[in-house]
Amino acid sequence: MYTKENLNITMDRTAMDIDFAGVVNASDAAGLIHESAYGFSNRSDGIKNTTDTRFGIASGCKLFTAIGICMLVEQGKLTFETRLKDCLTASFPFFHESITVHHLLTHSSGIPDYFDEAVMDDFSELWDDRPMYKMTSLQDFLPMFQDRQMMFKPGERFHYNNAGYIILGLIIEQQSGLAFTDFIEKHVFQKAGMSESGYFSLDQLPGKTAIGYIDDEEVAEWKTNIYSIPIKGGADGGAFVTAGDMIKCWNALVTYQLLSEETTNVLLTPHMQEDKDEFYGYGIWIKKHADEIVKYHVMGYDPGVSFHAAYYPNSGVRLAVTSNKSIGAYSMMEAFEGSV
Repeated sequence: MYTKENLNITMDRTAMDIDFAGVVNASDAAGLIHESAYGFSNRSDGIKNTTDTRFGIASGCKLFTAIGICMLVEQGKLTFETRLKDCLTASFPFFHESITVHHLLTHSSGIPDYFDEAVMDDFSELWDDRPMYKMTSLQDFLPMFQDRQMMFKPGERFHYNNAGYIILGLIIEQQSGLAFTDFIEKHVFQKAGMSESGYFSLDQLPGKTAIGYIDDEEVAEWKTNIYSIPIKGGADGGAFVTAGDMIKCWNALVTYQLLSEETTNVLLTPHMQEDKDEFYGYGIWIKKHADEIVKYHVMGYDPGVSFHAAYYPNSGVRLAVTSNKSIGAYSMMEAFEGSV
């Protein structure tokens, strides 16, 4: 049986061992279990991370996009089986006509990706030939994949796909009449009480927002990530949240404040199998053990960003680990899981 004192010691020791920079927040239905902050949000000025610091979460916000799509389904504007060609007017000359919203949500559409994580290692390489400071809207990503050939037939298999979530964001824009970021901030963040979170532009970051850092340990040098990621996040990643706000998101999701119980259960269903015990729902990873779901989780990695957040249904524990370094969040999550 863990104690809060032992948990605090474990998290502090792990943070020291890996030189972690970020925030850990763990709560359950009764309240806070653990909260801690480490490292600097601004190294040049010596400003430390605090528990209310905002962090980029990269692909961790695919969950927000999925929730947005589910809201439109509840409004009757589309269904999960609505075909792409019937809910978005953008041109995709080589895409299969049978692609559905469900395929896009579950990374099983087979469309080409603009950043294929199975074959590419460095996200920042995308901006060698195109200005990252001009990537300000979802439309800006279309030329990177819309005229390319399919990778496989829709529904054939799971293949993690960022472009699929760009398309989901465009569907949200067309069906709601709002810019994607405005829709999520209004209908997801505000509804969940995530008052400190948003899709901020890198050249206009608000106060208490961590700068992302890329470390080169071989030469003991670092640089910020401002030229390594799009200037503003969108449907496939790039929102900024506090760890506390991510806990609020878990709370709102699992208590049906964002979606109905029926729709929430669809979102949390293991639709596609990625590995032996790892499955994917709508915008969320699902871990099973002996056919029992033991963890729902989201994650995000960009240059200067690492993020993990989880909900453990057996205990009701909600966890959020935010970091402004490229690695570290996973180790902190592992340390937490090994202590409770």
